[in-house]
Amino acid sequence: MPTLPTVPPQPGPPDPGRLPSPAPPPAAAPRRTAFAEGVDRLRAAATTEPGRLRVIGALLALLVVAFGAVTAWQTTDRAAAADDVLHSSQPLSSDAADIYRSLADANTAASSGFLAGGQETRASRVRYEKDIRTAAAKLVTAAANSDPDSPSAATITELNRLLPEYKGLVERARTYNRQGFPVGGAYLRYANEKMQKKMLPKAEELYVKENQRLRADYADATPYPWAAIALGVLALGALAWAQRRTYLRTNRVLNHGLVAATVAAAVVLLWLVVGHTVARSDLNDSYDHGVRSLNVLHDARIASLKARGNENLTLVARGAETVEVGGETFDAYDYDFRKDMETLGKGLTQAGELADDATGEKPVTAAVGNMTEWKKRHASARQEDEYGNYQQALEKVIGGKGATGECFDNVDANLADALAHEQTEFQQAAGDGRDAMTGLPAGAAVLAVLGAVGAVLGIGRRLSEYR
Repeated sequence: MPTLPTVPPQPGPPDPGRLPSPAPPPAAAPRRTAFAEGVDRLRAAATTEPGRLRVIGALLALLVVAFGAVTAWQTTDRAAAADDVLHSSQPLSSDAADIYRSLADANTAASSGFLAGGQETRASRVRYEKDIRTAAAKLVTAAANSDPDSPSAATITELNRLLPEYKGLVERARTYNRQGFPVGGAYLRYANEKMQKKMLPKAEELYVKENQRLRADYADATPYPWAAIALGVLALGALAWAQRRTYLRTNRVLNHGLVAATVAAAVVLLWLVVGHTVARSDLNDSYDHGVRSLNVLHDARIASLKARGNENLTLVARGAETVEVGGETFDAYDYDFRKDMETLGKGLTQAGELADDATGEKPVTAAVGNMTEWKKRHASARQEDEYGNYQQALEKVIGGKGATGECFDNVDANLADALAHEQTEFQQAAGDGRDAMTGLPAGAAVLAVLGAVGAVLGIGRRLSEYR
């Protein structure tokens, strides 16, 4: 019999008591974020032409609106700074100069009245009182326009404290002088020392701070708005690219919505560049031919006032105050007079160079002539005083026609005319600079919105062709 092949062992029947183990469930997919899903949808939409058009329309609208917003923001800041130059910082700078001038002139009037003694004229007394009231009123204005914790506020407070003290000293000097007591001269010198060493330096400090504030406002008003200009150029470039893309795909030369958006953006950009260039030019002109001239003229006027005060005090002190320079002894007040006249001469020379028309140059030239005559008359008065002719020297200083006081009054009047002319020129130029930006912030915002609407409508017109 043939041998049968070996059969491998077969598994037995399943045990009804044991069930097979179930298969493990599949692992759950990680949950995606909303941002990732949005990116995927945007990517999927960008693969079709309608999706690309929607993205392009949104970007164009966003770019035009951003251009308008930045333009409105930057031009608003510059217009506000230009308005501050015209109506705030420059007037306050002039007020600070007037405070200094009023205090120096009051000191001069007080010394002139003291020299007259019991013969003090009503005009001299009225001038002194007017200067004191002017200084007090200007200090009130300056305090109202300064920040409570600023250095200017502290300076104004100190001046308000010193002003009554100075006035009290002057009144005592006058009282003793009328009674013929020599102590009156000591009180006047003490009042002058308080004015020269405490009050006028504080007033000059206030003047310097207000000038710094004025320069800061100019620095805020004149820089070009480069961010807005860059966004405008970018917006115009993007609109031009979108129109070229549309032309290449449709052979249609113009898309009305995109053309409207381009025109709106171009108008805003042109208005921005031209308007700010004109404003910048006018503001720079107001500084070069207004503020600089005003500063020089204020300094010259202050120098003339200080010179007049020292000239009077030379006769009041009568050699009681001396100073040694280079081994030589001089009368202290006469030495300061010479320095003040030198400062006045330099200031008038600089003011003549800055004057840009005949109207501004004429009073400066007249002031130079009066200053020259003043020096001659002062030299004659000093000669009389050194010879012991005190009464003749006094007549040459505080007398009527032919006295040095006449020259001083003429110089002061000439400088006042020059200041009035330069102030008018400043206001005209600064006003033109501020007006050049009038309406630009609001106009830029409106045109930007219209441009964005035009871009959306232009792209929407293309999208309608796919429906």
